[in-house]
Amino acid sequence: MCKVQLKNARLRPFALFMALFLMNVSWAFAQLTVTGNAQSTSGEPLIGVNVVEKGTTNGTVTDLDGNYTLRVAKGKTLVFSYIGFLSQEVVVNGAKVNVTLKEDTETLDEVVVIGYGSMARKDVTSSITTVKADQLNVGVFSDAASMLQGKVAGLTITTTGDPNGSPSITLRGSSSLRTGQAMQPYYVIDGIPGVDISIVAPDDIESIDVLRDATATAIYGSKAANGVIIINTKKGKHGAERTNVSYSGYVAFDNILNTLDMASADDLRAYAEATGATLANDMGANTNWQDEVLRTAISTNHNLSINGGAGKTTYMASINYQDREGVITGSSMDRLNVRSLVTTKVLKDRLELSAGVNARYGKAIGVPMNNEGASVLDAMNYFSPMLPVRNEDGSWTAGSGSKNYNPLSLIYENTSETMYKNTQLLGKASLEIIEGLKWNVNYSFTNNQSTYSAYDSHNTQLEGISAYNGRATRNTYFGHEHIFETFGNYDTTINDIHKLSVMAGYSWEEKMSNDGFGLTVHDFYDDVLKWNQLTYASTIDGIPAVQSGTKETIRNISFYGRASYSFNSKYMIQATVRRDGSSVFGKNNQWGTFPSVSVAWNITEENFMKNQNLFDNLKFRLGYGVSGNALGFGAYTAIATYGASGFFDYNGKQWRTLAATKNANPDLKWETTGMFNVGLDYGLLNGRLSGTIEFYNKKTKDLIWNYPVSTNLYPFGDIAANVGEITNQGIEISINAVPVQTKNFTWNTTVTLSHNKNTVNRLSNDKFEVGVFTQGDPMVAGVSSEGYTQRIIEGEPLGTFFTYEFAGFNDAGKATYYVRDENTGERTGETTEQPGYKDRTITGCAQPKLNFGWNNTFNYKNWNATVFFTGVFGNDIYNGTRANYMSPEMLAGGKNVLKEFLDNPTTSASLPSDRFIENGSYLRLSTLSLGYTFKNFNGWLQNLQLYVTCNNLFTITGYKGLDPEVNMGGIDPGIDYRWSVYPHTRTTMVGVKINF
Repeated sequence: MCKVQLKNARLRPFALFMALFLMNVSWAFAQLTVTGNAQSTSGEPLIGVNVVEKGTTNGTVTDLDGNYTLRVAKGKTLVFSYIGFLSQEVVVNGAKVNVTLKEDTETLDEVVVIGYGSMARKDVTSSITTVKADQLNVGVFSDAASMLQGKVAGLTITTTGDPNGSPSITLRGSSSLRTGQAMQPYYVIDGIPGVDISIVAPDDIESIDVLRDATATAIYGSKAANGVIIINTKKGKHGAERTNVSYSGYVAFDNILNTLDMASADDLRAYAEATGATLANDMGANTNWQDEVLRTAISTNHNLSINGGAGKTTYMASINYQDREGVITGSSMDRLNVRSLVTTKVLKDRLELSAGVNARYGKAIGVPMNNEGASVLDAMNYFSPMLPVRNEDGSWTAGSGSKNYNPLSLIYENTSETMYKNTQLLGKASLEIIEGLKWNVNYSFTNNQSTYSAYDSHNTQLEGISAYNGRATRNTYFGHEHIFETFGNYDTTINDIHKLSVMAGYSWEEKMSNDGFGLTVHDFYDDVLKWNQLTYASTIDGIPAVQSGTKETIRNISFYGRASYSFNSKYMIQATVRRDGSSVFGKNNQWGTFPSVSVAWNITEENFMKNQNLFDNLKFRLGYGVSGNALGFGAYTAIATYGASGFFDYNGKQWRTLAATKNANPDLKWETTGMFNVGLDYGLLNGRLSGTIEFYNKKTKDLIWNYPVSTNLYPFGDIAANVGEITNQGIEISINAVPVQTKNFTWNTTVTLSHNKNTVNRLSNDKFEVGVFTQGDPMVAGVSSEGYTQRIIEGEPLGTFFTYEFAGFNDAGKATYYVRDENTGERTGETTEQPGYKDRTITGCAQPKLNFGWNNTFNYKNWNATVFFTGVFGNDIYNGTRANYMSPEMLAGGKNVLKEFLDNPTTSASLPSDRFIENGSYLRLSTLSLGYTFKNFNGWLQNLQLYVTCNNLFTITGYKGLDPEVNMGGIDPGIDYRWSVYPHTRTTMVGVKINF
């Protein structure tokens, strides 16, 4: 028995070996060496087609002749995929597998959202750019607009590091003399026009369509001159087998991108010893105030969304919470966004009903950012490093001289916050009356509330306020908005070649705003409750302490329509018209008409292009349209108003006196923009290269400005009137390419280039005339008057610098400037230490010659990476920060200066001159991101992605200020204001995205 067991034991290794051998032999015999060829429908061989055994990494690519060889088991499935073509799956039944891949027309058939409808991209005749969610910028953003920076040619976006700030946005150049909302694009969110963009969390966005030319924007009439940005949010999907739950979140760390090289205490003392100068405020300290104020800011973001569908009903809900710190101590923002939408079909699927709720609740905490030294951004640089943070008794140290504030005192003793609440209710209905004809009804109600609170403590250093013994201010303002729209769309195709679309609609809007009041009280016993109990104050300074808004109600009514025709997707024409009526304009001009027409020729559909193999798509577009700018107007803009101007005594009692505050102008109307646009869309090399080229000429007339008038004829000294004209001309280029595509690796790259030339054509007419438009005063120390740096001049662009010309220093170390002839404006060859107005001239321009964006995405198996560059070239910046901190008045006033000043001290050199106009060109590595996606979680997770993103890694520039990315909007672009330009940051994000 033992011998038998021993024998069996010896045979076991042999038997195991034979079994493995037979298994390998059978596997080898089951494998086939499959060969074949991949070609297009025209018979051309396709190079680089991915051929992969489905569900494995076993694969290859086709060679120069479209041939491939691959070992694969019989009965397995091969997947053939290639950019620009539809993927194809083939089951292996023999040793030869040839495929013919069909062109993927998804890009051309992609649905593009236009005003009050949508259409296939191949039929679009206007300039519309679509940016999908996975193409948007990744970063710590408080609003969706920042995610578009560098993504759309012609769309110039200047971001800010302020957690409570908003980006400056300009599309195809500035076309208004009014600032704020009047220069911003018009936002449409899920078909509802005029919605505040901040009500949408960036994580909830599905795609963004940017309507760039007037043939696309004219359908929105008097509000669309600055372009229209349509945001489409994520929604539930039909046919979902289960509820989809996803979570995304990140933690981010922000650090200052750059700091100024201010003099240290040792530098100042060494300077005083070498020159014999007497320096004020030397308490023996060596404080770096930038280090005291700046911090590593930590931000977090969490987004949870649920969507799905069953039968005829789809649903979605999401909640987003963002907590964002600023790098300036004391600044922060936290916000909660909630969205929900339910959609269902009834009446045999002919009627689709939707209802949703969107809400935003948040709190913004800021720090003082006022001029005249009362800004933390300014004080952290000018406050003397020879002063300690606190005195021996624990109080904040104070600097001698005027408006010299300890920056930490400003942070902790002058606090403020804004609470805001926005709630939107919306309902939609879409009825298919007959095939191709749908009638739509949309209604939205939005309620808004904001509460501002501020407190200046007993220890405040602000001049004029420290004597108040604690001062509290609080105000609350309310508003709401109704939007009702109804429109019908009819789409039909006749004989497969005639495609006709017609849309007609009506819109009604009512907006109430500025309904609120507030109080300012002072003399508190202590600072414990701050603004939270105003009755604890001892003093209110009568009626002047009461704040009140003037309740405004604005109504707009519109009729609009569009017709488009396409012949065999070869020749397309589209025309739109909108008739707008608004209560904000003068009684003689309350209605306006905004038409547009555009045509397109799809050249690749012509018979003579059928046999060529270079172009996949070649379309020529041409259009002209008119749109208006009614944004930024109040209900009383065009009518006469009166306000409280003082007091008078009557029967022993004081009564308010009323005086004119604004003149009526019954002829006041919207600013009107006419735009001519020529575009060429192209795609070639089987989709490996595509893009657009655009040229536009945009002329805006009837610009509104307040012009001086005689008080002998009018009750007030100026009047709002339509007078000016501005022209913007430009070219935009976008290039999309796939330079590399292999079985496991793909590189996609996109380049956007844009150039815009801005010209102010007219500022005055026979009736209204203005003397000189000056602005852009950086309020440099020692420059008491005429400190402006820019002038708006007919024939020149906005942002034209109009300053003295710096001629260097004379033997006495004083700054000199070139003298110009009063009559000819030419240089006389002389220089002077005290230039006059006649010596000013054009010395630069803030308008860039080129805006640039370059995005690269790399995919290798489960890895993905993004490298994104932005750049601005050919623009000038007035370095107001450097001008101020190079002023000798700073040292004389007991404040700090740049270290550069100590190396070459002067007695006067801070007048507005080209000495401080610098080249603002820069190239920035804006985003570097790396991610890895985990898959196959046995069904309980679809996928999980981990990623690391860094923003603003480095900037190549010659600019000497903190950052060359200064505000490029408004009528004074390109000026570095030291008190309000919140510094940009370098951000590191670590995030996760999970689909359950």
